[in-house]
Formats: sequence, structure tokens, C-alpha cells
Amino acid sequence: MEQKINYRILQEKILKTLDAGKPPRLLLHSCCAPCSSAVLEYLSQYFSITVLYFNPNIYPEEEFLHRIAEQKRLIAELPCKNPVSFEEYGWQQERFYTAVKGLEDIREGGERCFACYRLRLEETARLAAEGGYDYFTTTLSVSPYKNAAKLNEIGEELAEKYGVQHLPSDFKKKDGYKRSIELSQEYGLYRQDYCGCIFSQRERQCVQNK
Repeated sequence: MEQKINYRILQEKILKTLDAGKPPRLLLHSCCAPCSSAVLEYLSQYFSITVLYFNPNIYPEEEFLHRIAEQKRLIAELPCKNPVSFEEYGWQQERFYTAVKGLEDIREGGERCFACYRLRLEETARLAAEGGYDYFTTTLSVSPYKNAAKLNEIGEELAEKYGVQHLPSDFKKKDGYKRSIELSQEYGLYRQDYCGCIFSQRERQCVQNK
């Protein structure tokens, strides 16, 4: 039986090697403010962070804009040791539908989600390399509904492709998810009841209507 990798331990080993006097630059993909809250609180001790909001999967546009507003508000209000900046991309829904073409009927948590992970992580890795960042990673692994092993597998593959270091992560570990809920309550953050895409929204509605 293949042994599971503890990505949190791998991350901690990397963090111990960093120079506290000169924090490296991290491009952090974020799906929403609640998921980024505990991650920013933790990683801003070690990095100068740019939060990248590239989420063409989010539906509808009002939801997309609402999440951006909450992300900006959290960054403005959350005390962080090192600087945290924000960079956003437009809705770009066509990129998501192209990425998941043929996978529309697969249930949440399967290959459609993996294609969505790749879409967002690849853009993050590409921009990290282009912008001269030292590392890239995503907040997605803070959610118990996201596949941390798959996220890290994709991240390592893209690190090799683009020549920029991927920071391994499983942010839900060591009460990371619990802390994100606490911070969401403390800052009154909007917590959506579906992952974000039209397919996850439909699944949620079907469950609610049963």
C-alpha cells in the first residue's frame, strides 16, 4: 500500500530554511476570503505575499465579484507580519468551460474538479515564473472537500514546467480549517454554500430540494 505524504510536514521543513530577515515572495492563489484567512495569518510570518484571484470557474458573475470584494476587505483588515498585496483577473468563464469540456456530468470531487485545479494552478505557476516569485501555492487545500494530494501533484508538475518552486500544502492540517472558520466569524466574512461553479451550484440545489 502506497504511503500517504504529509504535505504539511514537507511545508514546515521548507519554512524552517527561509531567511526571516528577507522574506521570499509568494504568489498565493486564493479561491475566496474564508479559505485564505488562516493561510494568510500563517504564511505571512514567512513570506511577502501577493494574493492572486484567478477563478474563472465561479458562477454567476455576482458571486465572482462578491468574493473579490470580501478578499480585498480581509487583506485590508487582517494583521499580517509581512506585506500582503492583491492581484485579480477578470471573470474569463470561457476558460473554465473549455478546461472542463466533456466532464460536465462528473460529480464534484472528481476529474472535472481536477481539471479546474490545473487551470487555476497553471496560471498561478506561469505568473509566478513571469513575475520572478520564489514560490507559488494555493489556498484550496484548506478545504476538507478538496483533494490535497492531487493539488500537490499538479503543483509539483507545474513547478518543473515553469521553473518556479511550489510550496507543498495541506492547510487543513493542524486545525487550519477550524481556524479559517474562526477568522471568518471574527471578520464577518461571507461563506458561500457551494464550491463556486455552476455544476457545484446545481448539485447543492439538488441536495437541498430532496
